Amino acid sequence: MLTRAGGLSFFVAKTPILCHVGHTRLRSLLYGCSHHHFKPTAYSPYIKDRIFMNKSAHFSNLALSATNKYIPESSAVAETMSNKARKKARRESPEGVLRFKLDMCSKRGDVVEALRLYDEARSRGVPLSQHHYNVLLYLCSCSGSNGDENVVNLALKRGFEIFKQMGVDGIEPNEATFTSAARLACAMEDPEMAFNLVKQMKSCGIPPKLRSYGPPLFGFCKKGDADRAYEVDAHMVESGVVAEEPELCALLGLSVESRRVDRVYEMMHRLRASVRQVSESTAEVVEQWFNSEDAAGVGEENWDVGKVREGVVKGGGGWHGQGWLGKGKWKVVRTEMDEAGVCQSCGEKLVCIDIDPRETENFASSLTKLACQREVKADFVRFQEWLQRHGPFDAVIDGANVSLINQKSFSFFELNSVVNRLRQISPSKRLPLVILHRSRVTGGPAQNPNNEKLIQSWKKSGALYATPAGSNDDWYWLYAAVNCNCLLVTNDEMRDHLFQLLGTSFFPRWKEKHQMKFSICQS
Repeated sequence: MLTRAGGLSFFVAKTPILCHVGHTRLRSLLYGCSHHHFKPTAYSPYIKDRIFMNKSAHFSNLALSATNKYIPESSAVAETMSNKARKKARRESPEGVLRFKLDMCSKRGDVVEALRLYDEARSRGVPLSQHHYNVLLYLCSCSGSNGDENVVNLALKRGFEIFKQMGVDGIEPNEATFTSAARLACAMEDPEMAFNLVKQMKSCGIPPKLRSYGPPLFGFCKKGDADRAYEVDAHMVESGVVAEEPELCALLGLSVESRRVDRVYEMMHRLRASVRQVSESTAEVVEQWFNSEDAAGVGEENWDVGKVREGVVKGGGGWHGQGWLGKGKWKVVRTEMDEAGVCQSCGEKLVCIDIDPRETENFASSLTKLACQREVKADFVRFQEWLQRHGPFDAVIDGANVSLINQKSFSFFELNSVVNRLRQISPSKRLPLVILHRSRVTGGPAQNPNNEKLIQSWKKSGALYATPAGSNDDWYWLYAAVNCNCLLVTNDEMRDHLFQLLGTSFFPRWKEKHQMKFSICQS
């Protein structure tokens, strides 16, 4: 919990953060890129003339013989072989045996044996695939955990040789290739080279992943180069890669150390928006900031209270976004919440903070796009128009999930019980929206006279939507709940592939705020 003497109370003036529930530089010019293929290019003189300081080796520029001593089976023989025989032949071929042995080295973390196998394969003329090279590069890039300095130096030297040879052999690299090379550069304490590799990856049409940005970002943070670290962060954002707690913690710590108070504020809010519960290491960085002289001296002493209150409302109730407000020393205390959400230090009760409305709007747009790609577009557009006419609702019910709670038969009785209960607790006292597949509304238990009467009453009230044949009703009830910004009643854990498409940042937070699970109690 964080408080500061004077000014507005910290609930308005400051956002509580901790009081929350819950040697040598190398430049790369390794590949020339095109949209269709990769072809090797020469090293720049800058690279060729450099050596590894304390790594005891030059890059090897010796070209091994390109003669292929391995003679593949003829296509005529291959056509007469069964699939099983073909697979066996591939496994027992020199390439297959090498693959198996390298995979075993990867499991054991044995980089020395992997390099021996690589040298042996090169001497015998066994052609190497992308997989072979990637396993070798991965082992070389992870050699730092070995503990043997000689092995580490060997792995770093040979790793760059192998990366260069991959280009000479015309083997197309992928994201894993570039990421391993970036890790090698980082191990050489050259985050600049690591960042150039990420840029090269993107320019070659290979989307970088979060792991690709780790080597340059953490490398610049370690060196204390704030400007370059922020540049990597900006490149991540431009590429649509979302930083997670380790990256944000590193940027926050760097911002604190470099006294970039605006960046501290930015990273605090990014942590607030994307991290559900901070780790101990992140909490220590936050404490370090609020106990610092910089934190005590930064902040506006005269601010517009109206703008602050307006910002709190627009932001969902938990933050104002107006920057640092007020001056003075912070009080930093580690505390706990009781079961009712009351802070054991200040005695204040935590309130529910809703999601940023802009995030919800963006999520609804993404959801619509995905649904229209996977459903019949005309059907989903028709539903959107229907919802616009009959909504908004205070709650949306996943009808099939509720009706099949006993896992035996479809029960309109159970569904109606939930509908009536939601109506009772609804601020507007209106019926919730029930989403059911059309087959559930026209066949089976729906043909029972009492159920028919119930269905007709829901339809007449505009509280039932039957999804068309061949559709996935999950898209419909999820969109309705997001669009109406209301409760979603379902016990569905929403973990299948459909929900994986929605990402790992916003969707879990949305579920936390809006999903209501239920159970049936027998009286």
